[in-house]
Amino acid sequence: MDLIKNHPKKKMIQTDTQLEVIIPEGAELIDECFYVWATRYGLFSSMTKDGRKMLTGATKDNVTIMTRWHLKCEQEGWPEGSTRVVNNGIVSGKL
Repeated sequence: MDLIKNHPKKKMIQTDTQLEVIIPEGAELIDECFYVWATRYGLFSSMTKDGRKMLTGATKDNVTIMTRWHLKCEQEGWPEGSTRVVNNGIVSGKL
């Protein structure tokens, strides 16, 4: 635990079994549910109020729209066909 607590890029600090969420500078609270902010590379990222990192994208509007959709799907269930397995990870044939 000391390694995480003293890490220079920490995002959360554990204090007596309660996590303290560090909100990035310039973050805007959207729908009283998640934050969106500009990264140092010109992209935009989102994070829930609980500190769970969500999405990164090119524009603030797109990150906001897709974070809303993602959180809605987590609550109500994913639409049929929106998730799929691209590869099963099995190597067939001779190596």
